[in-house]
Amino acid sequence: MQIDMTEYPLLTKANLPDELRQLPQETLPQLSHELRQFLLKTVSQSSGHFASGLGAVELTVALHYVYNTPFDRVIWDVGHQAYPHKILTGRRHQMHTIRQKEGLHPFPYREESVYDVLSVGHSSTSISAALGMAVAAQQAKNQRKVVAVIGDGAITAGMAFEALNHAGEIKPDMLVILNDNEMSISENVGALNQYFARILSGSFYTSLREGGKKILSNMPPLHQLASRAEEHFKGMVTPGTFFEELGFNYIGPIDGHDVLGLVDTIRNMRQLKGPQLLHIVTKKGKGYAPAEADPIGYHAVAKFDPAAKTQPAKKASAPTFSNVFGQWICDMAEQDERLQGITPAMREGSDLVAFSKRFPKRYFDVAIAEQHAVTLAAGMAIEGLKPVVAIYSSFLQRGYDQLIHDVALQQLDVLFAIDRAGIVGADGPTHQGAFDISFLRCIPNITIMVPSNENECRQMLYTGYQHNGVAAVRYPRGSGNNQAAATTMELLPLGKAKVVQRGKKLAILAFGPLLGACEQAATALGATLVDMRFVKPLDTALLQQLAVDHSYVMTVEDNAIMGGAGSAVNEYLVQLHYQGQILNLGLPDEFIKHGTQQEIYQELGLDSAGILAQAQRLLKEE
Repeated sequence: MQIDMTEYPLLTKANLPDELRQLPQETLPQLSHELRQFLLKTVSQSSGHFASGLGAVELTVALHYVYNTPFDRVIWDVGHQAYPHKILTGRRHQMHTIRQKEGLHPFPYREESVYDVLSVGHSSTSISAALGMAVAAQQAKNQRKVVAVIGDGAITAGMAFEALNHAGEIKPDMLVILNDNEMSISENVGALNQYFARILSGSFYTSLREGGKKILSNMPPLHQLASRAEEHFKGMVTPGTFFEELGFNYIGPIDGHDVLGLVDTIRNMRQLKGPQLLHIVTKKGKGYAPAEADPIGYHAVAKFDPAAKTQPAKKASAPTFSNVFGQWICDMAEQDERLQGITPAMREGSDLVAFSKRFPKRYFDVAIAEQHAVTLAAGMAIEGLKPVVAIYSSFLQRGYDQLIHDVALQQLDVLFAIDRAGIVGADGPTHQGAFDISFLRCIPNITIMVPSNENECRQMLYTGYQHNGVAAVRYPRGSGNNQAAATTMELLPLGKAKVVQRGKKLAILAFGPLLGACEQAATALGATLVDMRFVKPLDTALLQQLAVDHSYVMTVEDNAIMGGAGSAVNEYLVQLHYQGQILNLGLPDEFIKHGTQQEIYQELGLDSAGILAQAQRLLKEE
């Protein structure tokens, strides 16, 4: 992708932060404009995360201008907003490869750059990591500065508050920047707030504040009075009392798009001692009107023409597994008023929009709080409600203890609809749903179902909902084999597989959506093909029969091989003293990097050709 860099004269002088810091401060507004335009140009031609990065342009410029990165640490939360950071840290010429196989990682990634201090993808980790780095800097006495950037959505997670609480207790030198881009915490920003922020972060106020503390430290009554006065003084014009109570010196809210004001304030705050919190207000999609008007729609985009002011119409496609779930939960809610829908901030991704509108009193978006989502469901189930937790596979990892202790141990009636299971593609290792079968099947009192197509997904959701106990249906991102989901709902017999075709010698046991990719091998080799459907309980009666009739067994799944569905089959066949050969296909013992789903399946030998080739090699080993 060729971009005419003569349109970005200042940006070409800021290939790295060291070069950026050589520019006069008064040029930073123009640099920010060029950076925003470059971001618009590149993402529109390559696809990727968009609106969040547009909103973080000035903040990114200011941070790298004030702080001596990479020696000073800047930790980005989640990472959707880190495209400007990548552009300013030596990766401008590679931006056209972002999210593509062998290209730039979609989020900050330690293996990619020394400027990416923490590999991220999920939210609310930045403050904890920054606190750890600040403690290390304090012990090393190396004068390193540490900054965490967290959004108003990410700060809703309990982990963020745990970190804030701890930082306020041990009081290291660190800065937390709350990037408020939804106006969900603060009131509108005005000139008074801008002025007050500079006053509060400036040397005169700071010296007066700290000097007064020293003078009054030996006079407790006066010291307490002064502290209260300061708190009330700040409370009159700032909404930061909460953060002050946690032990942070709160500054803001200020305009996050005033790059000169940001530089002045951040430069002042860089010198302050103890934990600091700067509250800035930004706008997702800033500088591109369609993204400002629809930040959710422009959160991540396919290739588009910026001049058109609209994204290209999506081609008609088969319903996704998420769509099947979205339709099923509405249909089920019509039949059963006990049903409650729970999601940790994934309304659109889990296709709960229609449910949230039709059944608002039974819809619970708990924000980015996966642990709470699971135990909330436990409480509902104890009182006789029927909770359905719609959650991504990689997000369920965060609620694992709650699933074990609060749900499964107590044998509660909760259904987990696990979206994005298996390979998700371009979002990379932080988002691949590689482990859920492995970490679920070792838990007692749980039923685990793996649909191979859309209709099976609907029927499994119904079966899991009607089952008295903990049930999980895990399904992938995107569409299956386009087998339309029936309008009716039927109970599937628990633990019963479906034989797709009978053959000899080799039995291919498919768990979930890779069934279609197994059909070519089964047909070419005259093998038995089984849609296993259940990981737990396994269809042991069928396995006994197959062990007698087949000399080879091959399991196929889109989960980690270690501890996965294939391992469950192995364990049972060992009990039978099976003398044949077994081959487990699935995800290897490594974190799976980004690329399209098809590219990754092909690389791992999990596409039709790869499965056939491995089956042929297995048969030749006799």
